[in-house]
Amino acid sequence: MASDWRRYARTLRRFWGTALAGQLEYQLNLLIELLAMAGNLAGSLFVLSLFYGNASGGAGTGLGGWSWPEAMVVLGVYTLLDGVSSTLLRPNLSRIVTHVQEGALDFVLLKPIDSQFWLSARTVSPAGLPEIAVGLALMLGAGLKAGARLDGATLALVAVLVLSSTVILYALWFLLATTSIWFVKTWNATEVLRAALAAGRYPITAYPAGLRTLFTLVLPVAFLTTVPAEAVLGRVSGPWALASLGVAVGFLLLSRAFWRFALRFYTSASS
Repeated sequence: MASDWRRYARTLRRFWGTALAGQLEYQLNLLIELLAMAGNLAGSLFVLSLFYGNASGGAGTGLGGWSWPEAMVVLGVYTLLDGVSSTLLRPNLSRIVTHVQEGALDFVLLKPIDSQFWLSARTVSPAGLPEIAVGLALMLGAGLKAGARLDGATLALVAVLVLSSTVILYALWFLLATTSIWFVKTWNATEVLRAALAAGRYPITAYPAGLRTLFTLVLPVAFLTTVPAEAVLGRVSGPWALASLGVAVGFLLLSRAFWRFALRFYTSASS
């Protein structure tokens, strides 16, 4: 078991080292991605400020009972996750459809490595790293402004819940990408998923009761951003934290089982 972990760690290091070397040759693309990130964040801040008006200095609770600094913590978690998507998820999972269409999945399945691991971690993009840094700064800075006590235990809990959010986001995206084995073109569905997950940039209590139920029990948006933000603010309850971990493990196992199930129906493009 230990040797397997070391082998996968070496493989991952080579994957990402090669990918970073290739990406850094096109520095203009990185600049464009950075400008796009800045524009996206500015747009989110502008829309959020509309709910608060002149309360953006910290007074008032104009969005689901959340003050401006508290809502900024949620936006920080969302920004961090969007950076993770740009760095790792989008460069890999968006290519699964191409692998199926062009028959490249045949070669992936023949490799002496787990196919889900290969498809999920084959490349990495540094374009999302600034967004991750901005998200972290926004989370912690706004949390301190909101009066949070960021001690070691709190930061450890936040790290665990952010990791859970990342796993949930990965599993949702991988589940949708896996359906390309049957439907081939899943681009529109992916865009719908991204639009739905964008709801996580605001506190879950800002939505009507019906949407809160949808974003908690069906599409777990609440566990992506609001629960980690509650942890930053020091007010997440034990059941919600455990539920977040349970949802992450459940979706990860589901993505694994669904991938194995889908491969039973995969027909080689070369056959």
